[in-house]
Amino acid sequence: MKRPRTADPYRDLDGIDANAPRFNQAVIGSLALVAFLTGWWPLLALLAAQLVLGLTLGRRWCLPCLAYFELVQPRVGEGPVEDSRPPRFANKIGVAFLGTASVLLALGYSTAGWMLGILVAALALFAAVTGICVGCQIYRAIARIRGVELCATCVTSAPLAEE
Repeated sequence: MKRPRTADPYRDLDGIDANAPRFNQAVIGSLALVAFLTGWWPLLALLAAQLVLGLTLGRRWCLPCLAYFELVQPRVGEGPVEDSRPPRFANKIGVAFLGTASVLLALGYSTAGWMLGILVAALALFAAVTGICVGCQIYRAIARIRGVELCATCVTSAPLAEE
């Protein structure tokens, strides 16, 4: 039975349907892999630009987010709502890696550029399949060190190693 929305995806920016980042990771990872397989590196730059638009202008400008919230979520229902800060941090890491990969490839450093591009593809697809987001885990570890409190759903959805 599908769950109705409890959080507006465009107004309630502190939380996010936990399935939305996984959908975004599947799209980013798949397209980064396509870029590598076809050798068309500008796709990595487009992916970085898309992440920047979503991070700066909001979810309405993020094409995978729109696809998820307008096409997928109405059919399958809302997943658990979690803190949006860890996926946002992971997206910032994705921008840095994809942007750097694009610059390296544009400058002719193909090995280094493609290594970064494949790393993004592998980690994004791993997160989409398993639900284990490395960037989110880094955020949670830094938050724990800094004493930043996360919502209960975030902490229990992907536990950190016990100290």
